[in-house]
Amino acid sequence: MSNLIAPSILAADFGNLQRDVEMVNNSEADWFHIDIMDGVFVPNISYGMPVLKAISKHATKTIDVHLMIVDPDRYIQTFADLGADILTVHYEACTHLHRTIQAIKAAGMKAGVALNPHTPIAVLEDIITDLDLVLIMSVNPGFGGQSFIENTYKKVSQLKHLIEFSKSNCLIEIDGGVTDKNANQLIEAGANALVAGSFVFKSENPTETIANLKSICN
Repeated sequence: MSNLIAPSILAADFGNLQRDVEMVNNSEADWFHIDIMDGVFVPNISYGMPVLKAISKHATKTIDVHLMIVDPDRYIQTFADLGADILTVHYEACTHLHRTIQAIKAAGMKAGVALNPHTPIAVLEDIITDLDLVLIMSVNPGFGGQSFIENTYKKVSQLKHLIEFSKSNCLIEIDGGVTDKNANQLIEAGANALVAGSFVFKSENPTETIANLKSICN
């Protein structure tokens, strides 16, 4: 399977959202990465259901939703109804993670778990075979445009080892500070999907930037 590029819509121009969604549709990107923040789990508020509904109406590629919210269980069916293909919840936000994962799958979506930079890979040992995706935060969640945390490479390698040892089919996604300078090293460490926000949408030619990342990763 080729490695995946998922532009983060958090960095798009919200005054021209349909234009940016169409750009991603027509680019070599694989997924739309949608960050939902509640101002409680992270110190920022992004966008909610109406914006996701608007994106879903125009998007022609996989919709990868990353919930940075407390008590995500309340909204699982809502996000399924809004068109999410993948729903990722934070390990740190879930008291009964296994039950949450089961509920996501029962709603017809693929299930992911995100880990904050301080959370060790070992916490996933008992659930790794139930997951479709693990998202490793390579910045502290909540704001775009942060610097990449170098310890991420080690965490990716550890996760890759756990996946192979457990015979899991889970993908490894990286979110935060991804650029053409670290993409190749992340893929070599074991990542399968890279989220890029500011690096794509703040570039002079986002379509070219996506194509460049895709060529580096494959």
